[in-house]
Amino acid sequence: MKPAPKGGKRAVRQSVAQPLPTDALDIPVCDISLEQADRSALEQRGQFLARQDMWEELGQEIRDYDRSRAVTAGGMSKADLLVLGARSDVTAPVLAAFADPALMPQHAPRHGLRDLEIVLEDHPGDYGVALVVINAYIDIAWAWRGEGWISDLPSRQRREFETRMRRAAEILDHFNPFEHDSPALAATRCALLAVQAAADQRIADDYEDLIELDPANPRHMRAFGNHLLPRWFGSYQQLEIGARRSAILTRDIWGMGGYAWTYLDALSVDPRAIEMLDVDFFTDAMRDILQRRPDQHIVNSFAAFCAVTLQQERFQTPAHAEAAAAIARAFDWILRDHLREVHPMIWAMANEDPTRASGPAALDSIARDGEKRALHRIASHFAADIRQGARIVFDESGPMVISPR
Repeated sequence: MKPAPKGGKRAVRQSVAQPLPTDALDIPVCDISLEQADRSALEQRGQFLARQDMWEELGQEIRDYDRSRAVTAGGMSKADLLVLGARSDVTAPVLAAFADPALMPQHAPRHGLRDLEIVLEDHPGDYGVALVVINAYIDIAWAWRGEGWISDLPSRQRREFETRMRRAAEILDHFNPFEHDSPALAATRCALLAVQAAADQRIADDYEDLIELDPANPRHMRAFGNHLLPRWFGSYQQLEIGARRSAILTRDIWGMGGYAWTYLDALSVDPRAIEMLDVDFFTDAMRDILQRRPDQHIVNSFAAFCAVTLQQERFQTPAHAEAAAAIARAFDWILRDHLREVHPMIWAMANEDPTRASGPAALDSIARDGEKRALHRIASHFAADIRQGARIVFDESGPMVISPR
């Protein structure tokens, strides 16, 4: 990441519909390889300990990361990444079989879960080990389930899905998230709502337990909002109530920011969620978040949401356009007051789901697209100055216009 030079006058907002060439921009771009390396190292650590049958050490490391609420720079739980790596030798072959129509499901390996059950028997009180086993069951359950509504699935797929999810729930029932001070256990309980009776009545309590255990982590509120959508376990009215409740639960950390966090992913997934949203409350909630946590990962999340997600055609219907435009105008003050560097993957995710691709080459390509999208959007904001030959330079105090001599 190269530093931007200092000097010049403060930038004045300008915007046009068409993006401009980005040569006139001087803004640091975050190297995604650093986050990738951190995540990869944790996954490899989990995989190594599992392969060496070092389950006691693995369980301890998972518990330590979980109880300390440790996350990567990009906000990923380090405990979750260890768990992911530890179960990968069991889940990866199954997921690969289901991804290939010529293999699924008759050639999917079946011994891995039995091996993990034996490990669990040897470490019955270790919730770190249990998390590996539980999440392996969940991964394979969803591989069986596939896409679409549960009512449309063939009976065998539905049965295999429900059987594995129920076994995951049985294991989880031996561990209390509050007794173990464990956000990971609470998050896993929320992940099992898909097979819980009366999930629509349980969702608020389960997610509020998770948020109470780890209020500083916005991922929980984002997941809560998504699961409050009608396509999952809630309704638009429940989403509005849940967002306001999140704001109250986390006000010591986020001010009223919990309202925006709870709506963020729900809006990205379902534009109809904007119909009940309080636009002024949402905008004030964004301000509360960025004033309290001016972390560039978070700043980029809201900048990209305003500048990319809300500009998509699906938000331009008569029922949604006015509210979407009102929120999108926040890009001006986010850019001016908070944005100091570009995080390419966040801008890519604001436009589409990058998890559909895999591997370093795919991620690099997605990051390049995200960087290009971010720079064009920022350049468009300063179109008039750039057309007059100015450079737009970002430093720690914000964007500046460097006029030509």
